[in-house]
Amino acid sequence: MARGDDKRRPAPRRGSGSSDRKLPWDRDPWEEPRAAKRTQSRPQARRPAGKRPAAGKRPAGNARRPARGRPAARRGAGRMLRSSRRRLARLGSPVRRINAGMLVVAFILTLFAGRLVQLQGLDAEELSLQAAKQRARTNVLYAERGTITDRYGQPLALSVDAKDVYVDPTKVPAKPGQLSDGTEVPSKQQAAKALAPILGKAEDEVYDLLTSERRFVYLAKQLDPQKYRQAQQLGIPTLGADPNPKRVYPNGQLAASTLGYVGAEGKGLGGVEYSQNKTLAGRNGKQVVEIGRSGQVIPAASDDMREAVPGKNVQLTLDNEIQWAAQKAIEAQVKKTQAESGTAIVMNPKTGELLALATAPGFDPADLNSGGSAGLGNPAVSDVYEPGSTNKVITAAAALEHTKMQPHSEVVVPGSLRRYDKTFHDDVPHGTWHLTLSGVLAKSSNIGIDLVSERVGGKQLYQSLRDFGFGQRTGVGLPGESRGILPQPEDWSGTQRYTIPFGQGVSVNALQMASVYGAIANDGVRVPPTVIAGEQREGKRVVSSGTAKQMRRMLEGVTGTHGTAQKAQIQGYRVAGKTGTAQRADPDCGCYRGYTSSFVGMAPADDPKLVAQVVLQGPKRGHFGGEVAAPVFHDVMSFALQHEQVKPTGTKTPKIRVWSRR
Repeated sequence: MARGDDKRRPAPRRGSGSSDRKLPWDRDPWEEPRAAKRTQSRPQARRPAGKRPAAGKRPAGNARRPARGRPAARRGAGRMLRSSRRRLARLGSPVRRINAGMLVVAFILTLFAGRLVQLQGLDAEELSLQAAKQRARTNVLYAERGTITDRYGQPLALSVDAKDVYVDPTKVPAKPGQLSDGTEVPSKQQAAKALAPILGKAEDEVYDLLTSERRFVYLAKQLDPQKYRQAQQLGIPTLGADPNPKRVYPNGQLAASTLGYVGAEGKGLGGVEYSQNKTLAGRNGKQVVEIGRSGQVIPAASDDMREAVPGKNVQLTLDNEIQWAAQKAIEAQVKKTQAESGTAIVMNPKTGELLALATAPGFDPADLNSGGSAGLGNPAVSDVYEPGSTNKVITAAAALEHTKMQPHSEVVVPGSLRRYDKTFHDDVPHGTWHLTLSGVLAKSSNIGIDLVSERVGGKQLYQSLRDFGFGQRTGVGLPGESRGILPQPEDWSGTQRYTIPFGQGVSVNALQMASVYGAIANDGVRVPPTVIAGEQREGKRVVSSGTAKQMRRMLEGVTGTHGTAQKAQIQGYRVAGKTGTAQRADPDCGCYRGYTSSFVGMAPADDPKLVAQVVLQGPKRGHFGGEVAAPVFHDVMSFALQHEQVKPTGTKTPKIRVWSRR
């Protein structure tokens, strides 16, 4: 065949020694691409078997000479075979790769199967409980708080329906939309703007709640049901409410210091609301409800419920109308005299029942933020003061009870009295007075009562003060009551021995002093005061009935022509009582600054049905008890006597002998 012919020469036959080797054209299919490439890149010279080139003649070009005794084709095939094996070793056999992949898949499926068995078999109950907890929500079923009423059943504090409004912020869209039924759904911003005036909150505050990442937030607590219905009409998704009764006080500030108030959790935090909280509160219940994916409550999905037990009502001894009269009178006088505070008390001396316990300034227990926290307590039981001349009644009673003195016994009162390192004076300069014991009270003489106390003695005076309730709580049933200050006789200084008889150096609260005069009005038996109706208080005799009657006659001289409390007189009734004008102790300077003005009395004097106490702290316009406190007593006692239908006894006021000689 011609040399230039393109036909390929037949391949030489295999030698006997090459029967177990693959030639290039016998290679496996997956080896073909790379083998062909290598073959084409390095062509080999071929010649017919058995013929060798002539000596001295070599192939032209770059053709390499085959190794001796080894055909060139076989050497090329061997190289390709070794290269193929190296690639197989590097890449791995396809069968091995398939088997490894199947093992991996089988392992993963085994893991899934094991986890499935664990979830559905071993941990199914626990996981089910966890899922139920995630879907469940516990609602508090608030117990209805008991009502507080006055002695005639008029409500002073009660609970009304209210709602705690909640929402799932994640269900409120960021942009306005529309439900499948065509209901418009507001965006978070639109909802905040519409809700703010309904809830009484700032728009930014509501928006912050609606953009919370939590699934449940309260938008408002104790919202009026009518306002909640307005909120429902806005179409806000998942908006709902739980019942939570709201405490209201229908008479506003009336008796607020006695009633007290409740906190955000519905617990009493002051006054009767606090002291009677266990009775009023009842017991809250609970209900577990299931929440759907859209935040809605699934009805009847759970039967886990504990019913709330409502609280019981509490009836007070207060009379709504007498309380109103006392509060209006003391508020007006505090304003008129520019006093820091004032207290007015009306009490039944035979039972200890308080018909009025008014303080000023007051506060609205339903809106504590409106008046600050200054008036949240009850100064009638918590504020102590030096009683001043109202304390002279105890010194005089001790003289009648434990010495031979009588109401007409003479007491010579000089213009001044030097005892230890102090010189004592009366409130008005005078020469020597010749007074009776009754006259000492009528003129409210400090020097005179000091001279009387010397006859009584320090230890007996201390015991009389204890018997009348000094240094101990009355047990009225109101929180924050102070016991006052009554030092032991051995702790009295030389001058204190002479200030205590006229009410300086000891301290009481207003209710303690009202209780002292209650004992005089009740023929010498002191019945502890109470504000809770139905409480039976056992009385204690502190002086004899005869001493008490003598004291009432002597105290009538205080409101008589020669007394210091003529403004306490009530037309048609006999009135007995005592004024008090005491210096106020100022802890800031450790000195006396300002005055405590008071009057405490009873009517009718010959058969007392009511006792009233009036105290003004720090009045700026006038400070004598007969000038600023006695008029309030007149107004309050006049109203109370008429309201209680107490008829005048018809007896004439006896002549009280003030001067032992003229």
